[in-house]
Amino acid sequence: MAAAFVVDGSIMEGGGQILRASAALSCIQGSSIKIEKIRAGRSTPGLRPQHLSGLELVRDLSDGRLEGAEVGSTEITLSPGKIKGGNHIADTKTAGSVSLLLQVALPCVLFADSPSVLCLKGGTNAEMAPQIDYTLSVFKPIAEKFGVKFDCSLKMRGYYPRGGGEIVVRTNPVKQLTPINLTERGNIVKIYGRAFVAGVLPDKLAKDMSTAAVRCIRREIKDLYINIQAVRESKDEACGNGNGIIILAESSTGCIFAGSALGKKGVYADKVGLEAAEMLLKNIRHNGCVDEFLQDQLILFMALANGTSRLRTGPLTLHTQTAIHIAEQLTKAKFTITKAVDDNANNDTHIIECQGIGLTNDRL
Repeated sequence: MAAAFVVDGSIMEGGGQILRASAALSCIQGSSIKIEKIRAGRSTPGLRPQHLSGLELVRDLSDGRLEGAEVGSTEITLSPGKIKGGNHIADTKTAGSVSLLLQVALPCVLFADSPSVLCLKGGTNAEMAPQIDYTLSVFKPIAEKFGVKFDCSLKMRGYYPRGGGEIVVRTNPVKQLTPINLTERGNIVKIYGRAFVAGVLPDKLAKDMSTAAVRCIRREIKDLYINIQAVRESKDEACGNGNGIIILAESSTGCIFAGSALGKKGVYADKVGLEAAEMLLKNIRHNGCVDEFLQDQLILFMALANGTSRLRTGPLTLHTQTAIHIAEQLTKAKFTITKAVDDNANNDTHIIECQGIGLTNDRL
């Protein structure tokens, strides 16, 4: 067996993202990996329950071996086998994000030998992670441009601290991923969203979040109807108490941007609405084709695709720089980043170009 490739888990973003990207690429390419200094700079270093669930899921998907994997561990070794389709379950048993579990598992199951069903349990709308609404409304349609096909049904929403959410994801494997060219921004033609409350929280919170968000966006974008629905989630739809908002903007060329926020104890609802609105506006201003949260989620697909992908973005996030670093370390993909120099570009507009490795699924 070849010696495991060693990844330093403390570099750059230095968090769970390095684990997810490294584990997925290790699994897809069938090569062993050792990750050291996991989350070394964090206030609680080492693996948290949600990271452990993600690594165990990758191990199970690939009939692999996982050593050193326990909560608090700062070093693991993953030796993947062959990726197999079928039914797989992962449960963080906390409010750990189901969207982040999907982030590590989806690239792997695309290179399985048959269709997969992933049952993922935890938090659906959690801090420091994409809300499931974001994954479905922003990530999914753009990922499909690579030829990624997946269905996701939201069985139950789960919030911090209890979790209890559940999604079921059905995927078909691909022969190869197609490169993408997302470089034409177009004009913003549609803005809509949802503000929600669940559990014991009053309906008024949803209306306050929505009203504040609409008012904020109107100051900058005057000519569009902005529809942010205020909704109450029933006990059948949501586990526990929570409130939050996601606002989406679509461009004439099919680009999708988002701003979102979750309520916290002691924070006024209108403040939550404002935070989401300002985030959306910031992500529209830079004139890129993706928002700051989608950037890094596309890097791995660009690296694996068969040919040259081009992506127009705003300022590169640390997550994106980290994803590029890991992708270049673990594959032969080559990334170049240049400033966009067209009439619509401003100082913050960049083009990420990637020569993908054209990985082929030999088992189809």
